[in-house]
Amino acid sequence: MTAVLTFDDLTLGYDRHPAVHHLDGVVEQGDLLAVIGPNGAGKSTLLKGVMGQLRPLSGSIKRHGLKGPDIAYMPQQSGLDLSFPVTVTEIVAMGLWRSVGGLRAVNRSQRGCVEETLSRVGLDGFGDRIIGTLSRGQFQRALFARLMLQNSPVVLLDEPFTAVDQKTEVDLGTIVTSWRNEGRTIISVLHDLDQVRRLFPKTLLLARDPIAWGATADVICHENLRAADALSEAWDEKAEDCVFPGVAA
Repeated sequence: MTAVLTFDDLTLGYDRHPAVHHLDGVVEQGDLLAVIGPNGAGKSTLLKGVMGQLRPLSGSIKRHGLKGPDIAYMPQQSGLDLSFPVTVTEIVAMGLWRSVGGLRAVNRSQRGCVEETLSRVGLDGFGDRIIGTLSRGQFQRALFARLMLQNSPVVLLDEPFTAVDQKTEVDLGTIVTSWRNEGRTIISVLHDLDQVRRLFPKTLLLARDPIAWGATADVICHENLRAADALSEAWDEKAEDCVFPGVAA
């Protein structure tokens, strides 16, 4: 398989305080990789490092020829401002920025692409709605539509299924699987281990330090999860025991 990303003794952090320690590994083209771990384990930090928003404190990230537009990134909803008065069409059309540019208007053909993509994510007829009027599930569908229009070979998702209804989770999971079938590489931060087992063949378990990386069935085991929990407690005395939903202490 072709390497897309290589982490070589990678340490990432903020103000010289490490959040991801000494990570080694390779993400291959077509991988569907879940990143799991306790709260504060460095999962979102890793995605920001891949995006280039954080420079390594030590080690490196090799992108093997990937340019900025080749990596699409969807942050957590909690970090987005839904009060800004833009329509669903406008926010989804941002996915066309590579072909449209920052100042040009979307033409009729491109608007048709937006409408078609909205229909594919179950938002047919929602184009003129203001984003602040959407439910969390509807807004997440709009964000997925924007990613679809970006058409990037690498997709980074930060908690894409959090606080959405079951139907939305199933529909968006189907989209993620279709991306993999198209040869795209997807890395997603997740908390729900059932979702990970169902959708993601590979998993990276982080607790600031890497605990395990490989086939999901091998990584998600009681021994590894307890090791991650123990490390979490070591660097945060207020950390909750049993940080993984559905895993007994």
